[in-house]
Amino acid sequence: MKITKQEVLHVARLARLDMDDESVDKFAGQIGTILEYVDTLQQVDTRGVKPTSHAISLSNAFREDGEISHMDRDKALANAPEKEDGYFIVPKVVG
Repeated sequence: MKITKQEVLHVARLARLDMDDESVDKFAGQIGTILEYVDTLQQVDTRGVKPTSHAISLSNAFREDGEISHMDRDKALANAPEKEDGYFIVPKVVG
């Protein structure tokens, strides 16, 4: 399936992208190749194949939760560029 330069420009305008002629030609070719591949995939017989959300089966890959002690305040503040009364001093970022 081919995509025209006009279609690329239309989508670029909707996305508020400024594209030069060279980029439009490049993207038209790349998107055309992707659409041809998708068209090839559409021809594959998938009857009887259950839909999946992942390519491989994975169950919970997380570690077990465990209780640990917190870091000592002095150790946490040891490399802080600025600190005062046991707290980090950071630049003001809101109003």
